[in-house]
Amino acid sequence: MEYVKLGKTEERVSRIGLGAWQFSDAWGLTDYERAKEIIKKAYELGITLIDTAMVYGMGMSERFIGQALRDLQIKRDEVFIVTKIPGEYLNRDDVFRAVRGSLSRLQSDHIDALLAHWPPAWHNYPTCEYAKAFEALVRMGKVRYIGLSNFPIALVEEFRSCLAKHDIEIFEIRYNIVERRAEEEHIPYAEANGITVLAWSPLAQGAVLGKYRPEDVSKLQDVRRGNPLFRPENYSQIAKLVEAMKEIAEKRGKTLSQVALNFIMMASPVVVPIPGAKSPQQVEENAGAAGWSLTYEEWSRLDEISRSLRISYVTIPD
Repeated sequence: MEYVKLGKTEERVSRIGLGAWQFSDAWGLTDYERAKEIIKKAYELGITLIDTAMVYGMGMSERFIGQALRDLQIKRDEVFIVTKIPGEYLNRDDVFRAVRGSLSRLQSDHIDALLAHWPPAWHNYPTCEYAKAFEALVRMGKVRYIGLSNFPIALVEEFRSCLAKHDIEIFEIRYNIVERRAEEEHIPYAEANGITVLAWSPLAQGAVLGKYRPEDVSKLQDVRRGNPLFRPENYSQIAKLVEAMKEIAEKRGKTLSQVALNFIMMASPVVVPIPGAKSPQQVEENAGAAGWSLTYEEWSRLDEISRSLRISYVTIPD
């Protein structure tokens, strides 16, 4: 496994992380023993960064991670845990209460990185209120680093202006070979300001893996049923990209997931994909995206096809 510097710190994290949203009803992986196997495989492969959130499975994901680390006798300082606090919890009092809950579920005395999961759009909490609460947690030793997930750059700037001593080290944003809006603002901003980008949904929830025929998509029973990428008008476009990815994968002896992850890793050294996994085999496959690179010609071919896609998120019929 390769390792990269986290933000402006001296911390080193794995080039690929393990996303843990799948430990929830949303994805259907609610068996602790299976979750433990996945975490064990990630650890064995040198994946040190685990990403979770308070709302994943209403705490299930954090509980599984904390218990697995204990059962597997993995030392706390051998993994880097990122968790996220939802927008509706971002008033000052709830920030501290929510973090107490996370620490308990994770069976830890600290969180490596605490991220605001999304802006408090429904409650309109002042940005400086939660920014200062985050910074207080760092001063108290309960949080080591802070970051933002799914925040527009204007709010990022406002958040940073509220901090007295510390700075954000992590952006977490949707980024994959199909959905590349992050390249317009967030990745350049991260490069200019020494921020690590954790790419969530780096495999587009499996839409780029060619696993499903169009007629099978409607039968999906998890969170993907509501993902616009799987609607016929979008999925048929993505199929063209998948065919090109298959040719490259076969030529290079790689899998589609490895090609898809490698593509976004080549976009910038600050990008760290955090794919989920529902089996130890998927963890091993995802880890295999590190340690090699697409050629310029391969990357350019995929880039051209990807940029030609016109994905629509409109769900109301015309």
